[in-house]
Amino acid sequence: MNAAVESLVPVLIVIATGWAIHRFGIIDDAGRVGIEKLAYYVLFPCLIVLTLSGADYGALPWQALGATLFLSVLTMAAICLALYPVLSRRAGLSGPAFTSVFQGATRWNTFIALALSGSLFGTEGLTLVAVAIVAMVPVLNLMAVTVLARYAGTTRPPLRILLKEIAKNPLIVACIVGLLLSLVGIEPAGPFEAVLDIFGRAGLAVALFAVGLGLDVSALRRPKPAHLIAIGLRLIAMPVIGIGYATIFGLAGAALGTAVVSLAVPTAANAYLLAQRMGGDAKLMAEIITLQTMGAAVTLTAWLAVLAAV
Repeated sequence: MNAAVESLVPVLIVIATGWAIHRFGIIDDAGRVGIEKLAYYVLFPCLIVLTLSGADYGALPWQALGATLFLSVLTMAAICLALYPVLSRRAGLSGPAFTSVFQGATRWNTFIALALSGSLFGTEGLTLVAVAIVAMVPVLNLMAVTVLARYAGTTRPPLRILLKEIAKNPLIVACIVGLLLSLVGIEPAGPFEAVLDIFGRAGLAVALFAVGLGLDVSALRRPKPAHLIAIGLRLIAMPVIGIGYATIFGLAGAALGTAVVSLAVPTAANAYLLAQRMGGDAKLMAEIITLQTMGAAVTLTAWLAVLAAV
């Protein structure tokens, strides 16, 4: 059970460090923008390519795991879209704010999942998370870009513009490249692997640091309905949905554990970067990421206890 807390505490420390550095003026807003672009266009794509290209899928239940995660994501997305009219009328949720709730409810922190699954299930857990990346990252990024383009803009974007935004998303491009390399049996080696590894390992720290740079901690003293909705949907409802699909597809053991971990971790750190780049409510996104990460220290421990009892 300590694995969950031990994986989350460093994340909180990095976010807090970013906030403190911005708070005391060591990095200004112009520097923050540069850091965001570095993580979004270079560091995270390198990590995705390296992880997917080197995954050994073997004889794992990748079809059942992939179906469980894919359908869980689609189900949560449908729930969020169905809730938007109600949230707009009764909670005064704007379009950009809704995109942050949507990302907060649907997306996942790949790297916390990697750390937890690796700690719990060893090499098998890491490989299963690679399957989860293939199943969820492309569709999640496609949906996030689509929702941001639709709800964060002042007008509905033409299909041509929407497709252009999706096609140039560096995370989607990285998923395609990594999967293609894996399918043709080409794995980065030598200096190429070393470069991807160096950039990839820097990606998580830099992205979390950027979250801290854009964080307004004072807003966390009184959580808003948007905060609570995103926390409830992500940390409680999403794992419940996943367990339902896992039961249907007969997942067990490490595969079941990886599915639950992947759906119970807080939202992706780079959701803030995407919100910043596409006109979403980046401030709200940063607050959701931080609150979910704090809350996940409790909820992940509870979900791991449930898994241990199964």
